[in-house]
Amino acid sequence: MTTQKEPPQEEESTTFVRPPKKKDWRQSCISIGVVAVVTVLMCLFVLRPMVISGESMMPTYSSRGFTFAFLPYFKLYSPQRQQIVILKHAGDNTFLLKRVLAFPGETVEIRNGVLYVNGRELDEPYVKYPCDWNYSRHEVSSGKIFVLGDNRSMPMKEHMGGMIEHSRLAGVPIW
Repeated sequence: MTTQKEPPQEEESTTFVRPPKKKDWRQSCISIGVVAVVTVLMCLFVLRPMVISGESMMPTYSSRGFTFAFLPYFKLYSPQRQQIVILKHAGDNTFLLKRVLAFPGETVEIRNGVLYVNGRELDEPYVKYPCDWNYSRHEVSSGKIFVLGDNRSMPMKEHMGGMIEHSRLAGVPIW
């Protein structure tokens, strides 16, 4: 007796593919609105876009640059010496880029363009231009920090820096 093999039968597919739903215009508006609100909140409280205007941080930052400020940084970390920070200058819309150089209880002095912290010269490889500043010895008060820009070739009176309230720290640039 010979047995014949039956041809294999194809299995029927049990999955059903639904056609994609058409989005209703209201759903699209809600999605766009949610994205807009999240973007605005991010720009106000987390990553604020900033245009760099000014020469006080040259050559580290060009006078017409762009960066984002990471605003919650100082809620998480303390400032470090020689770290570049963003400071509130006037209200909530003007900010400055500066470098942290001394902390409360430390003394600062500038002699012939050389910065001394606690009587010791601070190595500042980022200062590229000649400087002739002189600033008599001062102690950094409680609740303050001492900041300066990297471009010390401009006259000291045109340079915004020195002792500032710790509360003016707004964040750090992310590049």
